[in-house]
Amino acid sequence: MKLKLWQVDAFARHALEGNPAAVVPLEAWIDAALMQKIADENNLAETAFFVRTGPGRYDLRWFTPEAEVDLCGHATLGSAWTIFEYLDPGLASVSFLTRSGELTVTRTANGLSMSLPSDMPATYDAPAGLAKAIGEALDVPMPKELHKARYLLALWDEAKVIRGIKRIDVGRVLRDAGFWGLVVTAKGDEGYDFVSRFFAPDKGVPEDPVTGSAHCILTPFWARRLGKKTLKARQVSPRGGDLVCTDDGARTTLEGTCAPYMTGEISV
Repeated sequence: MKLKLWQVDAFARHALEGNPAAVVPLEAWIDAALMQKIADENNLAETAFFVRTGPGRYDLRWFTPEAEVDLCGHATLGSAWTIFEYLDPGLASVSFLTRSGELTVTRTANGLSMSLPSDMPATYDAPAGLAKAIGEALDVPMPKELHKARYLLALWDEAKVIRGIKRIDVGRVLRDAGFWGLVVTAKGDEGYDFVSRFFAPDKGVPEDPVTGSAHCILTPFWARRLGKKTLKARQVSPRGGDLVCTDDGARTTLEGTCAPYMTGEISV
């Protein structure tokens, strides 16, 4: 069996920036175990698979090298970009049916606009010593606050702390606390409203370059703190990426662009 594959850098204006995603269109669903093996072989944070169900409508699934996940923003953006550029260039918008409901991506004058479900973090009665353990695992001062959503969110006062993280050893700490993903964030610098990074070692993603699902948490969190509806964000991973984030209540809108890196064919 041969399958088409595109590798797309999402939230990037040029190749080798932003977050790479593999995009694999299918005529019909293949076995989930095979999709997982393909994702492991690709060895990217996410591989997206989709099947067309109607005009501008697709079923969409995402796999890390270790597991299928419920939500992935950058691979959704990359999938929409691939459809717009190569598979159905006449479309103005595309809808994906996913584990997280229906997600819509629309062409804009500046790139692509993607609507995702918001995930407002709640007050978290953290276990004793968790903040200290996170600081030690990242070799930085302990976070000022911890909040709970899809992922654990840790807050610091200064962007330079987030930018300066060099050691990432949070797998055991997250596991013990019952989480698999960690968002670290601080108020922004260099013209950004906030900065962040994201770690999910137990899903085969030691650090994700630019994380759409994390910004479904970060956008409502910072919108309320800063009193702003639309915010400019920077994920300050080594590759890095820019996002324009809008708090629409139950939905978060993320705007960004994609750049093509590779087109290929899988033989399985």
